[in-house]
Parts: sequence; structure tokens; C-alpha cells
Amino acid sequence: MADIKVVGIEKLEKQLKENISLGAVKQVVKKSGTTLQKEAERIVPVAPVNGGTLKRSITGPELTDGGLTAKVEATAEYAAYVEYGTRYMKAQPYMRPALEKAEKEFQTNMKKLIK
Repeated sequence: MADIKVVGIEKLEKQLKENISLGAVKQVVKKSGTTLQKEAERIVPVAPVNGGTLKRSITGPELTDGGLTAKVEATAEYAAYVEYGTRYMKAQPYMRPALEKAEKEFQTNMKKLIK
């Protein structure tokens, strides 16, 4: 089993306590969750006939942990097949690229809060 050591966590905690309120962090989490949902809906592939089921199944952001966690998910039964592909169908990622965009936004906004 690998050991993981996080360096600088005490400094980060101190800066967070000094510079920002928990409410501001919750706003950043909510905004990033909304970005994730909207971006996933924007780039998800839609079938030309009777399409849109997967797009409509993208739900969220559902805030948990007192607003410190945002959950966005695609609830269509075949969502994972589209995201990751099958041996007969190539992957058409929509959630991972949306997550990467939301993650960058989250990091940028958190850095602004810390400064």
C-alpha cells in the first residue's frame, strides 16, 4: 500500500481561516457544480432521432456535506456506455471533459479566495 504525504496542509488551513468564510467556499462549490452540469449537458452527444434522454438525465448539482460537495450525475442506464464506450462503440466522453473544465474553474476561484 502506498503512503501519501500532503505538504502544506497546515498553511492552507491557516490561510483559509484567516481570509475566507465557509459561505464563500460553499458558493464556489455550488458554482463549479453548476458549471459541470451545464458543460456536460452542452457536450453530451444527442441521437438524431428521439434523442436527448441522456442529456435530460444529467442532474445536479446536489450539494452534500453541508454544501462542501457538489454531485452531478447522468442517471440514464446507458450513460457509462456513452462515456467510456464498449467493444463495439467508441467512447464519446462528455462528463470527464466537463469535469476538467469545472475543476479548473474551481481551482481558480479557490485561489482567488485564498489571496
